[in-house]
Formats: sequence, C-alpha cells, structure tokens
Amino acid sequence: MALKSFIQKFRDLGWTVSDSFADTTTRRQIFKAGGVVIGTIAVIMLLLMLWWNMTPAPFNPVEHARQTAKLEQQAMVIGYTSTETTIELAQTLLDKPGGYLSNDVMPPSVWMDNIPNWEFGVLVQIRDFTRALRNDISRSQSQSREDPDLAEAEPQFNFNSDSWLFPPSEREYRAAIKALQSYRARLSNTGNDEAQFFARADNLAAWLAIVEKRLGSLSQQLSASVGQVRVNTDLAGDSDAVQSTPVASEVVTKTSWYEIDDVFFEARGAAYALIHLLKAAEHDFADILRKKNALVSLRQIIRELEATQKTVWSPVILNGSGFGLFANHSLVMASYISRANAGIIDLRRLMSEG
Repeated sequence: MALKSFIQKFRDLGWTVSDSFADTTTRRQIFKAGGVVIGTIAVIMLLLMLWWNMTPAPFNPVEHARQTAKLEQQAMVIGYTSTETTIELAQTLLDKPGGYLSNDVMPPSVWMDNIPNWEFGVLVQIRDFTRALRNDISRSQSQSREDPDLAEAEPQFNFNSDSWLFPPSEREYRAAIKALQSYRARLSNTGNDEAQFFARADNLAAWLAIVEKRLGSLSQQLSASVGQVRVNTDLAGDSDAVQSTPVASEVVTKTSWYEIDDVFFEARGAAYALIHLLKAAEHDFADILRKKNALVSLRQIIRELEATQKTVWSPVILNGSGFGLFANHSLVMASYISRANAGIIDLRRLMSEG
C-alpha cells in the first residue's frame, strides 16, 4: 500500500509512472519479503534442530533418589534408587528439550533422526529393566503374585514408540511412569509389605542376561559397518541342535550406509541408560556385589560405557574402512560396547555361581 501511494503522488505531480513498472516493483517487494520470511523460518528451524539434537546431561542416580525421597517424604529402602532411576530416565525422554521426538510428524523434528534413535536406545533399556523388575526382582519365587503396578507399567512402556495419535506414545509412557511412582511409594512404605524389591544374585543375573543380548546385538551391528564375512556359529556347542531353515556356513553381514548413524545413536542412548541403571544397581545390590567381590567388575563396566558418551566432534558419523584414512566412529563405539558386554557376561556368571 505504501508503494502504491508513493506512485500515486508522483502521478499527481504530473510524473508518468507506467503500470508495468509499478507491477514489477510490487512483485519484487513481495518476493523480497517472502525471501526474508522463508530465511527467518529456516534459521529458526536450524537453531531448534541444533538445540534439540543435544543429548541430556547425566545425573547421579543415588543423589537424585535421595532428593526425591526427601521431597516425597518417603523412606529410601532397597530398590528405591533403581525404581527412581527408571522413572527419571523415562521422564527425561519426555521432558528434555524438544520433548519426545520419535513420533513427531511436523518440522523440524520430522527431519531429525539422531535423537529419535537415541531415544529408542534409552527406551529399550527402560523396557528391559521394567520387565526384569516385574518378572524377577519384585517376586520372591516363580509362583509368587506379580506386582499390580509393575504389571501395568511394563506393557505401557512397550507401546509403539512412534505413535503420534490415538493415542500418542507420550500418553502411554506417562501412564507407565505413574504406575512406577505408585510402586515406588508402596515400596517405601515400611508398614506395608505388598511391594517388594528382592536384591538377590539370581535376580540381578536375570536382568544382566537381557542386557548381555542387547549389547551383543548392538556390537554386531556396529562392527558390521565395514562389512564382514563371519562363520555361522548359530548351532555351535550342541551336536544335536537343529534350526528351522538351513543357512550358509559363512554369512556376509553389513549395516547399510544410511543406517550407520541410526545404530550409532541407538547404541549411545542404550549406553546412557545403562550407565544410570548400573549405578543404581551398584547401590541397591551393594551387599550381594560386595559378597561376590564384584563391585570392581561392575565399576569397570560402567567406565567402559561412560567412554561411549564422549563428544563427537565430527558433524557426521564417519564410516571409513577398518584401517583406512578416515575414522570409523561405529568401530570405536563397538569397541567400548564389546568390552562392556564382556564384563556383563563375566558379572552375570559370577552372580549365577553358588
């Protein structure tokens, strides 16, 4: 409107301004304004992506549990730290900058894949620990009654991780968190023995057996970033073992190039969750670990996993060959994960010994 008024004043003074000039100038102004708007939106999107792409800072599970117990006026009994750590990990998924991104369908989070894969790695560890808590740690024997709150929390954590509507994943996970909080409150009530956390060696071994397989799978996928020919060992160790479908004696495994960063950040998220859960277990299972002389072994596992959280200075996850000119971040991650997994295997065996 200002441009048209300006042109009209020129015409009132007797100047001649062609309509084509006015139309061309108006179009240029529109295009310029549109470019500014689009550029501003692009910058805002980029800044949001950079902010949301930062992983949450670690926390001290024992100190956090103490603060929560004081705030909620609850007794910090055996199992309180592990339960509260699981709750805090789940809340971190939902309340970190950007919120839960795995099920987002709008920009800029729909263009992001690193943090959603990190979220999935954390979520899998929450699911596994909640399952062990429901099936083993909260029960004294196989014929004992399962805890009702854990029976509610475990399937809700296993809800589809990328459902954005009817219902959204966040709603189910918050319901699971609420059930865990109810279990935590009942657990801390020393006058009520319905909720239990049995810090026994066999219960710890049952959870470690799940962790062992998860880390083994991640290690294999990370190592396969360069491709490898491996001997099929599926039936090794049992001469009478059979399988449903025959496979070749040698198998070529290679993670697709476009999945390299996905596996890397999933492993990074799994390690983040395990660091906190293992530190919580160190506190809750301290007597058993001390009796088995296994505290040092557990701390070494935690140290190996902490190495996976170092800053990645490269803007992209590089996938150089094994001994090539360029770095291979997946192989470095596989190194830490494999050593941690070897420690988990030894620790589980130690817990299983009489």
